[in-house]
Amino acid sequence: MDIKFYGAAKMVTGSNYLIDTEEYKILVDCGMFQGSQETERKNFEEFPYDPEEIDILFLTHAHIDHSGRIPKLVKDGFRGRIITTNPTYDLCKIMLKDSAKIQESDVEWENRKRKRAGKPPVEPLYTMGDAENSLNYFEPYFYDQKIKINDDIEVRFKDAGHILGSSILELWIREKEEDLKIVFSGDLGMPDRPIIKSPEYIDEADYLVIESTYGNRNHESFQDSSDQLIDIINETALRGGTVIIPSFAVGRTQELIYQLNKYYEYNKDLEEHMRIPVYVDSPMAIDATEAFKKNSSSFDDEARDLVLKGDNPFEFRNLRYTRTTEESMALNKFQFPKVIISSSGMATAGRVRHHLKHNLWDKRNSLVFVGYQANGTLGRILLDGVKNVKILGEEINVGAEIHSLEGFSAHADQNMLLEWINKFDRKPKKVFIVHGEEEQAEALSTLIEHLYKIKTIIPNLGDSYKIEKHSFELKKGVNLEPAMLKEDIENELELAYNQFSALMDKSQDIVDEKTLSKEYDGIKNKLISLQHMLMDLNITIGK
Repeated sequence: MDIKFYGAAKMVTGSNYLIDTEEYKILVDCGMFQGSQETERKNFEEFPYDPEEIDILFLTHAHIDHSGRIPKLVKDGFRGRIITTNPTYDLCKIMLKDSAKIQESDVEWENRKRKRAGKPPVEPLYTMGDAENSLNYFEPYFYDQKIKINDDIEVRFKDAGHILGSSILELWIREKEEDLKIVFSGDLGMPDRPIIKSPEYIDEADYLVIESTYGNRNHESFQDSSDQLIDIINETALRGGTVIIPSFAVGRTQELIYQLNKYYEYNKDLEEHMRIPVYVDSPMAIDATEAFKKNSSSFDDEARDLVLKGDNPFEFRNLRYTRTTEESMALNKFQFPKVIISSSGMATAGRVRHHLKHNLWDKRNSLVFVGYQANGTLGRILLDGVKNVKILGEEINVGAEIHSLEGFSAHADQNMLLEWINKFDRKPKKVFIVHGEEEQAEALSTLIEHLYKIKTIIPNLGDSYKIEKHSFELKKGVNLEPAMLKEDIENELELAYNQFSALMDKSQDIVDEKTLSKEYDGIKNKLISLQHMLMDLNITIGK
């Protein structure tokens, strides 16, 4: 079989990988290219494969650079299955529709210009109807369930700790009576971060495809960045300024709200005049926050305990959500100290560009970046220290203080990436390094080869590699059971637990290796599903 790299190769965008076997064509992610105009033009190119021939798409998480071209894939003929986690599906229902809205709006604006210039109109990458239609092909599952796609393909999602629902993909493929295990790291997060759980570790793999966004450096601690953010907010407020935070609507925004909630709600020494207004100015971020609340069973222990105690971690007294355009525009009409959290995270689009236009020139203000800024984006340009920048057709002087707090990054740093590989009991025979600019990927490659003596490859866009057998025993699973009525949950949970326990007890005469192989995954899947149902029920009651 072959693995082909059609995105996120020597770049941090457009994740899209094709596994081509004699019988199946399997995609992992189908992301949008984001960054410079040249990079974003790739979104409008034809797929380098026939979408009608793709059997399955495995989606690691909802971020647009991993999911954003799914509606185009379906529009162009894909009719297969899209397998992902439950929270990722909930977030994609928001993000893909929002992306379609942006496509339609951008084309409407472009076509007005083209009409005046006597040029023919252009079509959007996809429409709202295309986005809604693509959601019909999603099949969501829980973490840790072993999902049997067919006799030759099995998959399991493990928590990547990047955003809600983000996953590491364990993929087992059988071809010509040989079994192969490929692991895709997806976007790995950092351990001990708020809201979501720490990344899980993997035991073994034949081949590994790993991200390298921060493959050449390490982050400052999350707590240090949190403390710095509070200092920046307070210092800016004291000089009468506004803090602008370009933030990814899904993940980073909720993390910021969570940390600010802890500061404003539980700081008894805070003087009242320092509770400056905090505005979340992004309709998608507001919707995504609701999706976070819906999936609170996936939170880490601290966040879940807050919910069970009745404290909504996404609300506090001086927090305001602004949804309408009129509310957003009003934020720039009145000059009082405030924090504006707005997307997009790299300042490439969205309402944050309007806030930058109105605030970037003022020396009283501060601009705080809390995530990775890709080459060619406005965020990277500002971090590189330009003195003047063109925003929405107007030249703006850069007068505001500019800060970058990498401790907020949801991507694993170099130490974490190496530690994650080190935890493999059986190391992969080969590692493909993706989702990183060339310098970052090469730094990580050098260390992996030096420390673990594993051959690494940094693919170019469009490269294809043959992957071969490496001994691995595939354990057969069974299909997932349908959802059960809530009134049956406790009885079924007890039954599933007893069955699972019996299968684990090899001393019982009724259990042999054949039975264990056939039933283990199916009963474990049922148990996981029931545990999530009970968790959601408990949290609902706790509220």
